[in-house]
Amino acid sequence: MESSMSWGYDLIQDASRDALWGWATRYTLKRSAAMVGDCDTIRSLAVSFGMPDERIVTFPWGVDLRHFSPPEQAGTHQPDHPEATQQPFTLLSTRGWEPIYGVEVIARAFVRAARQRPELHLFMLGNGSQASMLRQIFHQAGVQERVHFPGQINQTDLPRHYRSTDLYLSASHSDGTSISLLEALACGRPVLVSDIPGNREWITPGVEGWLFPDGDEVALADAIEQAASDPARLSHMGEAARSLAQKRADWDRNFPQLFKAYELALSQSKPYESN
Repeated sequence: MESSMSWGYDLIQDASRDALWGWATRYTLKRSAAMVGDCDTIRSLAVSFGMPDERIVTFPWGVDLRHFSPPEQAGTHQPDHPEATQQPFTLLSTRGWEPIYGVEVIARAFVRAARQRPELHLFMLGNGSQASMLRQIFHQAGVQERVHFPGQINQTDLPRHYRSTDLYLSASHSDGTSISLLEALACGRPVLVSDIPGNREWITPGVEGWLFPDGDEVALADAIEQAASDPARLSHMGEAARSLAQKRADWDRNFPQLFKAYELALSQSKPYESN
């Protein structure tokens, strides 16, 4: 028997795609001595496909809390767009520009919100297959000068981008435990993320940030405007975000959970006998 690891999409999306995928999932889990998943949603799905709960280890990943940390002075940052003539309210997206991450929802929501609030600026890190479409959305709406594309950012520089933003956004349609969400929390940033199971396991609305209905650009735009209208509240949310990361997203504390999976695999391993 072997151990297996779920990356989220395999159980959340692929396993229910059709009968063949369902069979392959059950086959794999039945022959796995242990399974590692990154959230309770994955755990429940694995059980529904026949994996015994006692052979599942929940490992929520984590981040380096020394590297991903809040600004030295909470609530103060220097945005990377010196052309701004007033104090901007900055939004940050770090997800890949692919359909599953819902970045077009962020783009359309920003256009709606930016028409009402001239202080809004959006940073979209990364790249992907939807680059042309995203730029077209911003250009047609005439907000391209308030959208910034730093490109691919390495791990060394990434914390600086979290610290220099007011609100982290993610409109992903599917996630287990999102590493970028953990990075934002660790940097003390309030978050506004899609209301999907993986995010609900981390975010309490009104505490570390907010949830919005998956795919609803109008609701996202409204939430952005509300956040921008009350920046003082975000400081308290940032403190709660960092506290949550310290409790649940510390890589040094979470990493030993993997050893439990190895121990389970070793205790369950035996030569496979076909029926």
